[in-house]
Amino acid sequence: MASGDEIRDAQRATWAGLAAGWEKWDAVIMDQLAPVGAAMIERLDIADDQRHLDIAAGTGEPGLTVAKLAPSGHVVLTDLAAEMLDIATRRAIARGITNFETTVCSADDLPFGDATFDSISVRFGYMFFPDLAKATTEFARVLKPGGRLCSSVWGKPGENPWTTIATQAIAKETAPPDPDRPNIFRCAAPGYVGALYETAGLHDVAEWNVGVELVTRSPAQYWQMISEHVAPVVSALAQVGEPARERIAEAVIAEAGTYEEDGKVRLPGLARCIIGTK
Repeated sequence: MASGDEIRDAQRATWAGLAAGWEKWDAVIMDQLAPVGAAMIERLDIADDQRHLDIAAGTGEPGLTVAKLAPSGHVVLTDLAAEMLDIATRRAIARGITNFETTVCSADDLPFGDATFDSISVRFGYMFFPDLAKATTEFARVLKPGGRLCSSVWGKPGENPWTTIATQAIAKETAPPDPDRPNIFRCAAPGYVGALYETAGLHDVAEWNVGVELVTRSPAQYWQMISEHVAPVVSALAQVGEPARERIAEAVIAEAGTYEEDGKVRLPGLARCIIGTK
């Protein structure tokens, strides 16, 4: 079994390599994930002077939206990959957002003092933390009493065709992934993250589902996008030769075509949001 440091090093390299893909497809990704960010922010009850921490912030959401809602406050965006945070900075500058900073760090070793933040968001980061309990304990430590932690994870594979039509095609051509390593559906079970919250001392824990939709212009565009920015897909494709890649692409494009209507491909997904209070 790989150590936590080995997993983090591999993740850092992976996300650094994916940064260009995330920036290229930014508009499509943000449209897909916007309902989740909005749902999280609504429950966080952002004040004008909020001090907010966005963990695994990637290209900046929902942290940058929180910054816009808290003009007298301050937002810290953290991520393992400096390259992703560089994109977040460019996005912030383009939107005229200045009340933020970025910090490269691991979720389970935060360089902040106790009770520093009014709120914390973790949008689609939990599944990838090597030590989930340690990370959650860190979140609770840096949260002020009465502050809220809100995260989101993906539901079960069957609820997320937007990614599984690609991963299922890949599975026919590659060896099965290491079940002990973090993966996109690791936290899919209802109550899984909520139990981590409660163990870390949070209360009033609640969870709810949010539907999303990935919309592309064509099945071919879906394949191009998914093969350039989704970590498990990109990593798996790097392990196979060109003939296998062509077979995978053909299978994915054919399956994506079954979701085409009115000139668009609309692939559904389901996220689960979890909130708790310190």
